[in-house]
Amino acid sequence: MKDLILLKLGGSLITDKSKPFTLRKGALERICREIHEARGEKKFNLIIGHGGGSFPHTSASRYQTQNGYINKESKKGFSFVQNDASRLNRLVVGELVRQGENAISIQPSASCIADKGKIAKWFMDPIKRLLDDDYIPVPFGDAVLDKTNGCCIISTEEILGYLAKKLGGKKIILAGKVDGVLDKNGDIVKKISPKNFKQIKNNITGSDSTDVTGGMTQKVSEMMSLTTKGIDSIIINGLAENNIKMALLGESIEGTIISQ
Repeated sequence: MKDLILLKLGGSLITDKSKPFTLRKGALERICREIHEARGEKKFNLIIGHGGGSFPHTSASRYQTQNGYINKESKKGFSFVQNDASRLNRLVVGELVRQGENAISIQPSASCIADKGKIAKWFMDPIKRLLDDDYIPVPFGDAVLDKTNGCCIISTEEILGYLAKKLGGKKIILAGKVDGVLDKNGDIVKKISPKNFKQIKNNITGSDSTDVTGGMTQKVSEMMSLTTKGIDSIIINGLAENNIKMALLGESIEGTIISQ
């Protein structure tokens, strides 16, 4: 699909991951305003995915939902995690609508099936139609049914990567609360490619709080795998005012580019 951008709002960006069920309301309001301003200045299709942050990760960690049906509490855990993730999604969609965008929630648990922790099948027709009609589909990291393990958790990175491949998106923006990937000296790595990925990977630190989807190392690895499909990514600091707007408009900003 022409001019399709996929934007991830990190869980640590829109929630306080150290406090269960705590929204960064001011940050979410500003981000949604920037998205609306960018869409007013330039025409492009947009899918916004978001992490769960302090909403589902606590329950997911408690019940180990990413490992499937492992005990008699697993189905209860699946329900809790899915409900918690959906609660945050409604807040994100609600703010986008309040800022003037026609945003529509996309619930992965109701539309896709995984196998061994990876998306196996997704009914895409509604998403395609929404994009054709200039809506913003808003999926989210979710607990979904799994053919082999009973259930699993699908990260936002995997969701956006899958959608980019199926819909022809060429750019993924990962907005978190850091300026990019840092090297061992604390400096921003300007670009990660197959040439330096192995070296950089060894120096990436994990998430600073509970994250059952693997933290920064997993995020970079998933984005790197997309470069062979011609899909580039950039990791930026969404806490910096206008960074998200500038990234959506294709302007140069500080961050880490992941590409060939």
